[in-house]
Amino acid sequence: MIPLPRKSSNRVLYILMKYLFQLALIFTVCLVGDSISPLLPFTFPPSVISMIIMLFLLLSGALKEHQIKESADFMLSNMAFFFLPLVVGILRYATLVQSLWWQLLVINLVSLFACFVASSWTVVLVKAIQNRVGRNKNV
Repeated sequence: MIPLPRKSSNRVLYILMKYLFQLALIFTVCLVGDSISPLLPFTFPPSVISMIIMLFLLLSGALKEHQIKESADFMLSNMAFFFLPLVVGILRYATLVQSLWWQLLVINLVSLFACFVASSWTVVLVKAIQNRVGRNKNV
């Protein structure tokens, strides 16, 4: 890691450049995901492709966690800010939402239950696999 400069003006510039570099890394991965998505023969969200690319970069060691940590932490801690355009878009259709509120509620409850079931069964299956692998190592 590069040592921090001693002067306060250089220190501020250093921190600013560190954040900008980290954001550039994150947005480059997002740009790559956006450019891969249209090339696929099926519809797949570019954001998911970007997350998969980021996962592979982190797992392979090509990208280290400390290289994106501060910017990623900032974006995660301010996640609500990124949903403001979505909420404003929904408010534009408030009359439509009011007429369909019960259907939206049912869909959300069913989705919540399905997500809960899928998550719990995933945990059960992963624990079973870990126990099986653990027993095989002890033999």
